[in-house]
Amino acid sequence: MGTSRCFRLAFLLGSVLMVLLIILYWDDVGALNLYPHDPHDLYPHDPHPHPTSPSSPTPTKPPPRDTEEQATHKPPRTTEPDRPGEGRRATPKPPGVEHPLPQVTDSSELEGRWRGEEGKREEERVRQAEEEKREEEGRRREERRRRISHMCSGNGTLEFPGKFRTFDQIPNRELNHLIVDDRHEIIYCYVPKVACTNWKRVMVVLSEGLLAPDGQPYRDPQALPPDLIHNSSLHLTFSKFWRRYGRLSRHLMRVKLQSYTKFLFVRDPFVRLISAFRNKFQQPNEDFYRQFGSVMLRRYGNENGTSRVPESAAEAFEAGIQPSFSEFVRYLLDPQTEQEQPFNEHWRQVYRLCHPCQIHYDFIGTLENLEDDSDQLLRILGLEDQIKFPPSNRNRTAASWERDWFAEVPAELRRKLYSLYEPDFELFGYPKPESLLHH
Repeated sequence: MGTSRCFRLAFLLGSVLMVLLIILYWDDVGALNLYPHDPHDLYPHDPHPHPTSPSSPTPTKPPPRDTEEQATHKPPRTTEPDRPGEGRRATPKPPGVEHPLPQVTDSSELEGRWRGEEGKREEERVRQAEEEKREEEGRRREERRRRISHMCSGNGTLEFPGKFRTFDQIPNRELNHLIVDDRHEIIYCYVPKVACTNWKRVMVVLSEGLLAPDGQPYRDPQALPPDLIHNSSLHLTFSKFWRRYGRLSRHLMRVKLQSYTKFLFVRDPFVRLISAFRNKFQQPNEDFYRQFGSVMLRRYGNENGTSRVPESAAEAFEAGIQPSFSEFVRYLLDPQTEQEQPFNEHWRQVYRLCHPCQIHYDFIGTLENLEDDSDQLLRILGLEDQIKFPPSNRNRTAASWERDWFAEVPAELRRKLYSLYEPDFELFGYPKPESLLHH
């Protein structure tokens, strides 16, 4: 009896518990059906749902939102509406993200891009070529300086007058080709027939030593009056230091030689002689005719049937009587010439004008590479934006003319002439004209 009662009681309790569980389960299922997921839930953007556990209380329906809020609050649109025949456009990237370049389908635009890239490559090639050229020119100038240093030392085998004298032993009158610009700390040794006219123009402009009609210094080298360029009063040279500074002159010269930038330009010695002859004796020049031309005719002209020497250049040119280049060479080789007076600056050797064994030049340019060397020198001086080197004379004597000009000069005289100018050939690296000397 006791066992049967306990069994019925347990069955009853189990049935009640089962009913309660069914009610609870039904209540949960009904709540889920009554309140489906709303996109405007309390957590509309929460990517993690909040599951309802069996033990959690029955959820309640959220209060209705305000009608106006429901009408205005819309999730942000990230795509444009569909258009007929088009799919949805891709979502634009946020700011800061690079957009890929659009593909180019126009052939002309493709060609333009190609030409642009090709132009850049060509500019780079030109720039590299110019840089290599400047480096090569710099190496040649450095080699020229080393060559001069070697030849002027005791190791050099070539002997020439004044090689071993000191700077203080050079007479003042031989320093008249060293032009000084204190404003820019420059010393220029000018060599006639080696672009000295244009470099004198530059030096006058830099020193502001000449005023234009408006009262201001000349700024353009080409604007200078031609008849004033070679006026010695415009240029401060070392030869004038004695009158200005007295006993301090040599000391000041040495100080400036140590700290200033010193430069000169050189030229093939034989071509320079041809240029001097053309300029001074192939056109009427009274001064040069009276001082030199008439002397050549009197000394050597009678051998060519010239009995009377005209008194003036005009008379000589009218009569067709002019010294020849061969007579000019004989005049240079004649010992009597320098016994009467030193060589004129237009055919005096460069080593006698600029004293490269006593003055260590920072820059030695050449007429054969005048434009590039001049531009490079102005860059070194920091003046490339301040002044431009004037255009060179297009009627310049060419090296290819040597054979024609020396054709009338006997080979023996050519070799003697080379010996006279050999220091300039050797010092400045000009090759010995073998074919000219032996044919």
